[in-house]
Amino acid sequence: MSRILAVDPGDKRHGLAISDPTGLIARPLLVLEHTSRAADVREIVLAAEKHEAGTIVVGIPYDIEGNPGPQARKALRLVEALCEITSIPVLTWDESGSTQAALQIRKSDQLLDARAAAVILQEYLNAQTD
Repeated sequence: MSRILAVDPGDKRHGLAISDPTGLIARPLLVLEHTSRAADVREIVLAAEKHEAGTIVVGIPYDIEGNPGPQARKALRLVEALCEITSIPVLTWDESGSTQAALQIRKSDQLLDARAAAVILQEYLNAQTD
């Protein structure tokens, strides 16, 4: 199994996390400051290539009823942009509550968004082994 890169997209920053080569453990990787969708997408793809990720998982913040709100639609546009410039498969995953879960691990700091991405990725990885 190859590594998986997860993205917790945001208005100001995007958190990235990476799995171990076995696809069992997620760890925070880095936080990208948002500049433009095109630049963000290039940076995400570069990180995926650098860490030899075979899949990119993007967290989508659906509302309590499972519908996409404004933030989810922005994240889905990011997914579309990623799909346009890379052949790496891009999947989506419901990321509702990932930031709150990351805050329970540790108070807010410069890696909060990367920890939120790790929460998303760990949930995704756990679901694959169920």
